Amino acid sequence: MSFVALVAGFVIIAVILWDSFETIILPRRVTRPIRLTRLFYQITWTPWAAIARHMRNAKRRETFLSFFGPLSLLMLFVVWAAGLMLAFAILYWSQGSSISGPDGAGGFLTDLYLSATAFFTVGMADVAPHGWAARFLAVVEAGLGFGFLAIVITYMPVLYGAFSRREVNISLMDARAGSPPSAGELLRRNLEDRDVETLGEYLRELEPWAAELMESHLSYPVLCFFRSQHSNQSWLASLAVVLDACAFLSAFAEGTLLRHARRTFAISRHAIVDLAQALHTPPQPPDDDRLPAGELEKLLKLLAEAGAVAPDRTACGERLVRLRRTYEPYINALSERLLLPLPRWTASAASLDNWQTSAWGRKQDRSTPQSLDHF
Repeated sequence: MSFVALVAGFVIIAVILWDSFETIILPRRVTRPIRLTRLFYQITWTPWAAIARHMRNAKRRETFLSFFGPLSLLMLFVVWAAGLMLAFAILYWSQGSSISGPDGAGGFLTDLYLSATAFFTVGMADVAPHGWAARFLAVVEAGLGFGFLAIVITYMPVLYGAFSRREVNISLMDARAGSPPSAGELLRRNLEDRDVETLGEYLRELEPWAAELMESHLSYPVLCFFRSQHSNQSWLASLAVVLDACAFLSAFAEGTLLRHARRTFAISRHAIVDLAQALHTPPQPPDDDRLPAGELEKLLKLLAEAGAVAPDRTACGERLVRLRRTYEPYINALSERLLLPLPRWTASAASLDNWQTSAWGRKQDRSTPQSLDHF
């Protein structure tokens, strides 16, 4: 029995340490299907999302969902720490509970108490291990606990730094593509005065953002559950807008604008496919078309007025359909999994940008925010 407990304790320690190494330290995607972290998020996210789906108030639902990312991260740390303390308690018990307590009695609960004090480097004097094996385990656990807590503390700034960098371009898209963002608004606002160069330059700026989003979220998939500051914005919606706009321009534009659109589309499509694989979310074709024929004509008119539309409309339309099939099933699947709504291709005429209003402004007459349309 003691040998089985000894093996079980070492196995638990190895599984937790390897899982924490892959989650925190290893800077690459882990494709192994069986992982402790993946099992943890499957168990916790499924009921959390089910509760959110039954919330009718959209604001409360978004607030509830925003708690999951940070809270799940803290709970994952608790699971790792509790598992390590339990594993070391099993090891102490396998050695015959060579521990003396204040009442002189040992047992598994005393082993667990010693394990907790050693892991958190508290070093309570009311219990003490006896024998070289128990003492060695106590020293190892104390060093492991100190290192584990240090890694967790240094992990948080890295994670929130990546989150902040992601949100910068999402916030910048507010004035560039509307709130919520849409490909139609992105094209309309950046093709003002027929300035094709401005739109091409903006697409070039979005290319490194998509690449950094892919790298950071593949290394730390928990970031996918972190919500943006505003309920009408998200990393998925922003990436979908970039893909929509670049797909449209890759199909219908020409010249320098076409080259910028193709490059940004390539890295954005790479990001969305890899993130779907990292979250084990198979592609799912959308139920309805986000781009009706009437809205497509509006986009074509904008591009034609800028003098950048390709001549062969039929071939271009077929190319757009093919491009959309390469990414829309992935963004649709992630939208269903993460409960992040996807934007339409064109925005509602009545919508205001986030910078045009505030919590105070929404309680009053909207005449002031609307006057900012001509800013």
